[in-house]
Amino acid sequence: MTDLIEKKISIQPPDDSEVVISVENVSKKFCRNLKQSLLYGVQDITTELFGVNRNSDVLRPKEFWALKDISFQLRRGEALALIGSNGAGKSTILRIISGLIKPDTGRVRVRGRIAPLIALGAGFNPILTGRENIYANMSILGLSTKEIEERFQDVIDFAEIADAIDAPVQTYSSGMAARLGFACAVHIEPDILLIDEVLAVGDIKFRMKCHRRLAKLRDNGTAFILVSHNPPAILNVCTSAVYISKGKLITTGDIDTVVRKYEEDLCLAGTEKSPGYLVLPEKSQNESTGIDITSVYFKDAQGNIVATPTSGEPISLCVECKAHRRVTNANLCITITDVGGENGRILYLTAANDNEYLEVLPGKNELQMYMPFCCLNPGVYNTKVFIKEGAYSFDAVESFRFTVKSNTITSQSLFYQPREWKVMN
Repeated sequence: MTDLIEKKISIQPPDDSEVVISVENVSKKFCRNLKQSLLYGVQDITTELFGVNRNSDVLRPKEFWALKDISFQLRRGEALALIGSNGAGKSTILRIISGLIKPDTGRVRVRGRIAPLIALGAGFNPILTGRENIYANMSILGLSTKEIEERFQDVIDFAEIADAIDAPVQTYSSGMAARLGFACAVHIEPDILLIDEVLAVGDIKFRMKCHRRLAKLRDNGTAFILVSHNPPAILNVCTSAVYISKGKLITTGDIDTVVRKYEEDLCLAGTEKSPGYLVLPEKSQNESTGIDITSVYFKDAQGNIVATPTSGEPISLCVECKAHRRVTNANLCITITDVGGENGRILYLTAANDNEYLEVLPGKNELQMYMPFCCLNPGVYNTKVFIKEGAYSFDAVESFRFTVKSNTITSQSLFYQPREWKVMN
């Protein structure tokens, strides 16, 4: 017990000297009207010249918060992902960190040399040659002429544009300019690298080279922030993440947990009306055609009713019905479609196609379709259910809407695939 106490006491808090970027309660507002925005700009400059408080934390007419009270830290050698949907404020944060724009409230503290890859090639002069732009670009990023000359050939080799290095950049394709911009930034060996949607440049071979270069920089202590809508790129590079939605901080933490939260919110937005349990009014004897569906729901492996199935987990789709006579060869038919997606019909399953005819006895019955693994990705689905005998249909539910969630990252797959990984020697 004494040893345990001594070990607990010896634990030290994280070293603040390792923090290279500290974003503290940063907010930024913009105006949606151009004329109004220009007027506000003049007013802000005037108030700053006279040292007057311009109430930066208050919205004026037609203004909105692009960012609101965002806080996080980046440590030396850390790879941090900024994730969120379009318009969340990710690029705005990078522009504030790089010094291109100022926050309205809060502050950003930076320690070390920053290389911003916010728009590859955007700082190139199209009239100058690639050679001339390398010197100009890397000088802006903080290198001396001697340092540029020492790395010049490495930049050309990395960008793979040796044949066009003395041609004007305006003759380059967008991919060539992007590769040159990336090569310039990574060869200054910065302390901090800001990357905004630029790891998709070039073919797969060049992208792999970019990832290897980033890994080498990180091993040497470079920290970077990556903005991307490509989960595999984020998962391959980053270890932690910050999730932003509509300018607000949703969550921070390890990459898997934050990406899973983001994907769940993205796929399940607007699903509050999908309870996953349907109860139908009971039919009279005259209305019934022999078997009446009374409810549709899901049960987990323990037999508990659940509202939301989980990808990869066992689940049973249950159809409760009331039969007025015995049916020995009933057929349960299920059609599942993707609500609002592009895939349309996902599954069409029937007991008859599996040679599994069901015996329904008079009274209450629960027909089950057991799935050892729920193969559906996170999202919202609609199910159509029939109970038939041959071509005769007893009853049908035209629409049973439900939501599927996930405990794993599945966004790059069309369905959940059960699997095992092995090494055979």
